[in-house]
Amino acid sequence: MTPAPDKDANGASSLGAAPVPTHVAVIMDGNGRWANGRGLSRSDGHRAGTENIRRIIRAFAQHGVKHLTLYAFSTENWERPTEEVGALMELLGEAVRNETELLHKEGVRIRHLGRFDRLSPRLQRAIQKSVELTKRNTHINLNVAFDYGGREEILQAVRAMLSDGVRPDEVNEGLLEGHLYTAGLPDPDLIIRTAGEMRISNFLLWQAAYAEYYTTPTLWPDFGEGEVELALTAYAQRQRRFGRVAPAEVR
Repeated sequence: MTPAPDKDANGASSLGAAPVPTHVAVIMDGNGRWANGRGLSRSDGHRAGTENIRRIIRAFAQHGVKHLTLYAFSTENWERPTEEVGALMELLGEAVRNETELLHKEGVRIRHLGRFDRLSPRLQRAIQKSVELTKRNTHINLNVAFDYGGREEILQAVRAMLSDGVRPDEVNEGLLEGHLYTAGLPDPDLIIRTAGEMRISNFLLWQAAYAEYYTTPTLWPDFGEGEVELALTAYAQRQRRFGRVAPAEVR
């Protein structure tokens, strides 16, 4: 495991001039296992995971990350038990109502990525209100992937282009990207997955083509500021090539 970076007396990171990813995406995994290990319900685990989000936003913002995408609910998560799905919906509603004003004061811009039509009208209104309230903030962009699936995203982009009458010879990467949920956002530089899993799980399939991956056994509710620094330190040690040969390897 990468050693934890030192901190100064004020608790600031010692990453210094190390490269920092512009866009970090996180697959927040392990809420259920965190709860099971404590004899709690899965809903308790999801609540603990939700309560962890604000401190992680602050931690990434402190290091200069400009875009943070959190995978909160996938298109496949609808297949979970009805009680658990209902609890997740309630938690999102609570988080939007209770956290938006605080995040707004901290300069966080909120954006929803994913389908909207399957959410309740009340939840839709709450999300729209949070997006509208924070749309001019510039400290850090928080993209919440809720009812999100990478395959679904690509399919809806293709449908939109067909509906717009786009001809086959007009289709290119830029046009497709403009029809994705993430239109206008840079591709993620770093994707983090907690709880030790090694799967992509239908997350940002198009956008993650050249993202760096980082996994940690830490369960999401326990993923704190120290874990953020470990992930960013590991990223700073990567050599990103984007399919090219490194200059030192050219002979």
